[in-house]
Parts: sequence; structure tokens; C-alpha cells
Amino acid sequence: MSWTLVFTEQYDKRAMRFLKRHPELEKQYLKALQLMEANPFHPSLRLHPLAGRLSGLHSVSINLSYRITLEFLIRDQEIIPVNVGDHDSEY
Repeated sequence: MSWTLVFTEQYDKRAMRFLKRHPELEKQYLKALQLMEANPFHPSLRLHPLAGRLSGLHSVSINLSYRITLEFLIRDQEIIPVNVGDHDSEY
């Protein structure tokens, strides 16, 4: 089963800013995106739903400090990244 990543213009801008500030994370970031397309339930992504003001969104890990928040549409096999950043700024 394959999933489709759907990137918005707003997310692309956020991701570019993130990678500009953290070029050392580019390889891990790209690996997380590849894993999401192949299997968003892969244990290393630590996919989980969010609560509070981010209710309705999910989060996956790039590493222990950085996350990608996303819309996770199971019925359409689509994953829409919303934001990328460190744990504190995402939550």
C-alpha cells in the first residue's frame, strides 16, 4: 500500500526555512518523508495524534528533537504536511 504526500505552498515555504536553519537535518528530514510515503506507521516515525489546539493533526518524528505535523487522511491514502520544527515550537 502506498501513500501520497501532498505538499502545499505554505508547507514548502516552512520546510525551506527549516532546512535553511538546520542544513544538517536535511538527510533525516528526507528519510522521514520517504518513510511516510512507504509506511507512515513505521515505528521510527512515532506517528501519533495531537490534542489541544492541534487536535485533528498528527505528528511524526524526524529525530528526537524535531517533528513534522501533518494531516493524515487514511481514507484517501494522503498525507498533507502542515509544519516542521522542533518539539516545543510544534506543540
